[in-house]
Amino acid sequence: MTSRIQFKVGLLSATFISSVMMAVPAMAEDATAGVAADSTVADDEDTIIVTGTRRATTLMDTPINITAIGANELNSERIDDIRDISDFIPGMTVSDTGAGTTGSIVLRGLNASDVGDGGTNYDDSLGIYLGEVPLYYDFKLLDIERVEVLLGPQGTLFGLGTLAGNIRYIPNRPNATSFEMAAHGRTYVKSHSGDIGYQVDAMVNVPIVQDHIAFRTSTGYYYDPGFIDYPLLVKEPGVSLPQPDGPDSISEAGYDANLYKKKDLNFEKTFTTRNQLLLQTSEDLKLTLTYAYQQTKTDGAQSNSAGVLGTGRYENASRFEEPVNRHAHLASAEVNANIADIVDLVATGAYTETVYHGKADVTDLLLDLDYDYELFPAFAAWNESDTKRKQKNAEIRFVSRHGGPFRWVLGGFYNENKYHSDYAEHIPNHPWVDAASNPEALEYVSYVESKVTEKAIFGEGTFNVTPQWQLTAGARYYKYTSSLSGAAALPVLGDPLSPYDLPANGGKAGKSGWVWKFNSSYNFSPDFMVYGTYSKGYRIGGPNRVAPCPADIKPGQQIICALPDEMQYGPDTTKNIELGTRMQLLDRKVTLNFNLFHIDWKGIQLDSATLYGATGITVNGGSGKSKGFETSFSVRPATGLSVQGTYSYTDAKLTEDVPGILTIRTTPGDYSNRFTQLDALSGDRLPGSAKHSGSLGATYTMPLGDGDLTANWTATYRGNIVTRLGWDRAYGDKLPGYTTHRASLTYDWDDFSLTLFANNIFDKYAVVSVANDRSRIGVNDGVAVRYYRQAVLNPRTVGIEGRMKF
Repeated sequence: MTSRIQFKVGLLSATFISSVMMAVPAMAEDATAGVAADSTVADDEDTIIVTGTRRATTLMDTPINITAIGANELNSERIDDIRDISDFIPGMTVSDTGAGTTGSIVLRGLNASDVGDGGTNYDDSLGIYLGEVPLYYDFKLLDIERVEVLLGPQGTLFGLGTLAGNIRYIPNRPNATSFEMAAHGRTYVKSHSGDIGYQVDAMVNVPIVQDHIAFRTSTGYYYDPGFIDYPLLVKEPGVSLPQPDGPDSISEAGYDANLYKKKDLNFEKTFTTRNQLLLQTSEDLKLTLTYAYQQTKTDGAQSNSAGVLGTGRYENASRFEEPVNRHAHLASAEVNANIADIVDLVATGAYTETVYHGKADVTDLLLDLDYDYELFPAFAAWNESDTKRKQKNAEIRFVSRHGGPFRWVLGGFYNENKYHSDYAEHIPNHPWVDAASNPEALEYVSYVESKVTEKAIFGEGTFNVTPQWQLTAGARYYKYTSSLSGAAALPVLGDPLSPYDLPANGGKAGKSGWVWKFNSSYNFSPDFMVYGTYSKGYRIGGPNRVAPCPADIKPGQQIICALPDEMQYGPDTTKNIELGTRMQLLDRKVTLNFNLFHIDWKGIQLDSATLYGATGITVNGGSGKSKGFETSFSVRPATGLSVQGTYSYTDAKLTEDVPGILTIRTTPGDYSNRFTQLDALSGDRLPGSAKHSGSLGATYTMPLGDGDLTANWTATYRGNIVTRLGWDRAYGDKLPGYTTHRASLTYDWDDFSLTLFANNIFDKYAVVSVANDRSRIGVNDGVAVRYYRQAVLNPRTVGIEGRMKF
C-alpha cells in the first residue's frame, strides 16, 4: 500500500502540468501502438507516457505544449466528455450548452464567431481524435487510458491539419494475455431538478487466442436529469395564444386556456459502446478493428429566456419542445508493423457518420425578419432539421526506430467529408396557409449538399546536436476542393412543397498550400528543460450550409439563400511562437511549468449573414492576434498530500478592421425598421474564451483499514468572456466570471472503490453563453420577442458511485 499512499494524487496534478505528472501510472503495454519506441523513456510508475510526438516519451521529455489526463483522474473527477475537460486544461474554454450538440471548444482564444446557447456539431479549427480517427464528436470517455491535449498547430505530425491544436482520446487496447472485466455505477441528485440521475457501464476483455487474438468491449448508459422547465408551451399551435394577456404578464385564466408546462426538458439520455478486435502475430505486427456507436437524446435546451413573460433562471420561454436525437458511427482498421527495426508503419482507414435530427421554436426568427407574421395573434412556428455527415479518411505514417541522432516521421493523409441537410419551417394554422395544397404548413424548405476533399503529405525530422540539445523541422503540403449544391423554396408563397422539385444551384472552390514547424529544446538536467516552437497552422475553407440563390432572384425578394460570393469561404492561417520551460525540484516533490505564446491570425473566418434572409454564413476578413501565458504547479509537501494549481492568461483580439460584419437592429427593440451593419474594429476582443482562468486543488490519501481513504477539493475559475466582436457597440454581453467548487471522498480497497461526491457545491448560478444579441430584445407589434436566450451552468450535483475490477 505504501506506493499507493505516496503517489496517488488528484486530477489536477496530472492535468494541469504539461510535463511529468506524479499521479498516473505508466501506460499499458498496447498504449504505444502506432508510435515508435524510445529507449530513453523512464520505467517509473510515477511517470505518464504520451504519444503526441508520435513517439512514446515522458511528458518531461516532450518539447511541445501537451497536457495529459490519466484514467485515474478521469474517473476521480468524473470527467465524462469534452464538456467536462476544459476546467482542467489551461488555454481551453468550453461552454456547457447541454446535450444537443458536441459543444463549442475554443483553444487559446482562436475564435471570432458569436457564442450561442446551443453549441456546435462541427469545428475544423481543431482536431478531436478517437484513437487514430479524427471525428468532432463528444464520445463518452469510457475505458479511456488518457486524454492528450496539444496546443498549437500539429499539421506536421497528424493527418488532420489544424489551426489551434488537437484533442486525443487514447482508448485502452485489447489485451491478448489475460481476461479483464470492470463495472461502474453512479447515481446522483441535481438541484432544480425533479429526477434522479444515473450512469452504468462495463468493460470486458477476452483473449480469444492467447497472445494473438483478443476482443474488448466497453458499453455504458447515461441519464442526466434536466433542470430547465418549459412553462409556456402552446397547446394547439396557430390556435392557442402564445401570450394570451399581452407582452408583460399572463393571467391564470389565459394560461389555462392556451398554455401548458413540462419540467426538466434538457435531460440527457446517452447510450455508448466501443468494440475492438485485436489480431496479432506478435508485438511487431498488429491489426485492430474498431466499431464505436453513440446516441444522445434530449427534449430541450440548457438555456433560459432572460426573464421574458416572467420566466425564471431555470425556465425557457419557447412555445414548443425542442428535442434533439443525434448519433455517430465509427468503423476503423489500424495496422501497426515494425519493419526490420528500422521503421514503424501505421496505416489507418476509417468511415464515420454523424446524424442529427432536431426540432426547435423558430417563431422569433420569423418575427425578427419582420414579415408581419406577428399580426396573427396565435402565430407560432417550429422547424425541423436533419443533417448527415459522412467522412472517409485514410492515413499512412512511417516513424523511424533505427536509432542514432536523427529521427523522422513521414505520412500521407486523405479525408473526404460529405454533408447533407434537409430543413423545414412550419407555421401551423396560419391564415396565409392553404391547408389543402400545403397540409404541413410549410413556410420555408431547403436542402444543401456539400463535399470537401483534403489531401496532404506531412513529416518532420529531429536531430540531436548533443544528447541535451535537439532541433526539429517539419512541413506539410495540403490541397483541398469544395463543392456545394442545393435549393430553397417558400411554399407559403406558392413555391413547390419540396426544394428537390427546383433546379439545384451551386459552385466549387479549392486551394493548396504549405505549413511548417521549427522546434528546439535543451535539457540542462533530467529535471529542467526549456523549449521553443515557431509554426504555421491553417484551417481549410469550405461551403456555407445555405441553399444557393436561384439565377432569376429579384432584389428584395422574400427568400433565404446564398448569392455566389456567399456560398464558399476560404482558409485562414496562424503563425505561432511559443517558449516554455519545465522543471522538477526537491526530489520531484515540486513541479513547475511555464510557457509564453504569441499567435498571429490572418484571413479570419468570421460570422456574417446572407443578403437574402439574413441567415448565418462564414466569410473571411481581418486579422487578429492572441498572446498570453500558461503556468502550472504541483507540490507534495508531505506523504499522501498534494497541492496543485494552474493559471492561464489569454489576450485575443482583432488587429484589423472588418467592415459591416456585425448585424444589429438600428434601434434596439424597435421592429419598425430593418437591420444595420457595424464594423468590427482593430482592438476588439475575440469572443468565446476567458482571458483569465485557473484552478487550485488539494488531495490527501491515508491508509484506513484494509484500504485507502482519499479526499479531494478542487476550485476552478473561469474569467469573463464576451459574446461577440464589438460586444459593447453591437449589443453583445460581457459574461461575468465565476468560481465553482467540487469535492469527493473515496475509499479504495483491493479492486473496489466507493465515492461520495459533489460538483458545484455552492450551487453557483452563471450564464456561460447567449443566443443572439440584446438589440433583439423588445416588443414587435405587441408580441414580446424571445429570441435572446442565456445558456446556464449546471447546478449543484451530489451523488455516490462505485467501481469494481475483476
